[in-house]
Amino acid sequence: MNAGASALSLPALFHYGLFGLPLAMLALPIYIYVAPFYAQRSSLDLAQIGAVLLAARIAAAFIDPALGAWMARGGRSYAVLIAASLPLLLLGFGALFHPPVMPQAATVAWFLAALLLVYAAYGLAGIAHQSWGAALSQAHAQRARVAAVREGCGLLGVILAAGLTSVFGYDGLSLAFAVCLLAAGALLLARAPRPAVSGVTSAAPRSGWRLPFRQRAFRWLFAVLLVNGVAAAIPATLFLFFAGDYLRLGHYAGPFLIVYFCAAAASMPLWVALARRFGEARAWGGAMLLAASVFVWAYGLGAGAAWGFAGICLLSGLALGADLALPPALLAGLIGAAGHAGRHEAAYFGWWNWGVQMSLALAAGIALPLLAWLGYVPEHGGGLPALAAAYALLPCALKLLAALLLWRAPLQHIYSDHLENRACAS
Repeated sequence: MNAGASALSLPALFHYGLFGLPLAMLALPIYIYVAPFYAQRSSLDLAQIGAVLLAARIAAAFIDPALGAWMARGGRSYAVLIAASLPLLLLGFGALFHPPVMPQAATVAWFLAALLLVYAAYGLAGIAHQSWGAALSQAHAQRARVAAVREGCGLLGVILAAGLTSVFGYDGLSLAFAVCLLAAGALLLARAPRPAVSGVTSAAPRSGWRLPFRQRAFRWLFAVLLVNGVAAAIPATLFLFFAGDYLRLGHYAGPFLIVYFCAAAASMPLWVALARRFGEARAWGGAMLLAASVFVWAYGLGAGAAWGFAGICLLSGLALGADLALPPALLAGLIGAAGHAGRHEAAYFGWWNWGVQMSLALAAGIALPLLAWLGYVPEHGGGLPALAAAYALLPCALKLLAALLLWRAPLQHIYSDHLENRACAS
């Protein structure tokens, strides 16, 4: 199916976007569950876990741009690259969440090696999938729909992963992940619409990996991504610790996550409509302000405040929908405005994923060791004020900084008028 030959119908977009579901089922455990998992089921302390996460995420951050550059000049289709990633994803997930019993040093080595395999496979699959979507359409009205369908399927994967982990544990999650990955991968490869101009028909030059940073708009957008990413990654890293030790509601962690991600999924159509009306950048900036104004109240909660925290999860989840749907749409518009659509998407998304990984690395590598230094020990009750401040206040300050950067960024004319005129001209 060629995207240039027919409109991007909802079923066609679903065939493409459903692959985001198993990728999100992998992403949620990596970002939220992996630190508590190894804290509870291994001999590693919090500082060691944070150091491993920092090392793995920094390594992954440098792997992604290299993957993007290699994919852009390698002459391989996105479908071939995604097919190659499937066995690596299965192997990495199994190794990460089913480690053998080993001495501490061996556990550290296993943990690091499994994380590196997962991040490399996830980067290969994610960059190819995002690049595929960015190449499907440069029409202003279409690109937010492409991203929203993909990220909406991803949110369903997150909800499914949270629910399965709460009920069936990591064994049930592993089985469901394998089934969903193979089924969604088969649907993507067999039925998804293909870009009108393949992103790999002409190989990119070896210097193509530097191409994105030659665009002033990309440099601004990348800075916003980094700051906003750290703001999102800190509470994701600390969520289970905050819910369990501070609120004393660890048994409700799964339902809290489900409320949060269901709200994000429900808000997707709203953010797509607001982006069409006001532009992606303005809609995303408004979502950042909403998130900060809501999430700051988490600092004032006390033990047992289930309904208060559920309300914060609901309202901040609405803002998450914009974080997921609008930045990829902005990047797709930037690629088109620069004249690089159909050729260099992988190079852009390689650096984009580098920013995501660096945000996660900073969150884990700074927040966890800092909390350990301030006296916080999981399940022992010390250092709770530091945990609350790191979880609730620091992300809000970073969100406001990201909103300021986005407001100053030179994006509006590039992502609205320019591409609308191009779409009309075509």
